[in-house]
Amino acid sequence: MRKILFISDLHLQASEPRITEIFLQFLSGPALEAEALYILGDFFEAWIGDDDLSSYNLIIINAIHQATKKGLPIYFMHGNRDFLIGKNFARRTGISLLPDPTVIELFGVRTLLMHGDSLCTFDIKHQKARRFTLNPCCQWLALRLPLWVRRRGGQWLRGKSRRRLHHTENYIMDVNPEAVDKVMQSYQAQQLIHGHTHRPAIHNLAHGKRIVLGSWHQAGSVLICTDQGNCELKSL
Repeated sequence: MRKILFISDLHLQASEPRITEIFLQFLSGPALEAEALYILGDFFEAWIGDDDLSSYNLIIINAIHQATKKGLPIYFMHGNRDFLIGKNFARRTGISLLPDPTVIELFGVRTLLMHGDSLCTFDIKHQKARRFTLNPCCQWLALRLPLWVRRRGGQWLRGKSRRRLHHTENYIMDVNPEAVDKVMQSYQAQQLIHGHTHRPAIHNLAHGKRIVLGSWHQAGSVLICTDQGNCELKSL
């Protein structure tokens, strides 16, 4: 049976060794049995540049490289936490970078892949920040800051994000159904797979499906799609 795997929102960081270990075991075991692995953003809690070769980051880089070297195609889409992952990271790991959004044929089903934050249009503050962080000029300038400055900035932004989560209504953090309909119609997609909202579910829509990937804050989460037409969310 052929299968393709999808994950997102791992938020990998040195301070979460249990989640890191679950990912490393997944990558060196079950993932190698798949035809491909798609990572749809927020892989790291924060990525401040490909020059940040800390001991922790090197562990993750080397593990991914080992998987791709064994023949596992890994496709990566940026999230709002790791938008600075670039060509050097891709070269070191052997992954292929994908634009957001991307359309694939998933065992004959036209499928739209997204990180998902662009669909959360009720969240005005996030959309404004997103336009800023995805601006090539802003990214160019950020990457020219000393590494220690970027590390301090990353810590400050993570703290700010955690505080904001506690003071924002739930519906604001979720996708706008109208935005979902619009983008699926625009790309003529039969199904949409995305992360970001941390609300894993398979939603049946009028003209297809919306599959939301789970976060890895408590345990690993993977979407398994097979050539038999099934897609199932599973915990690791």
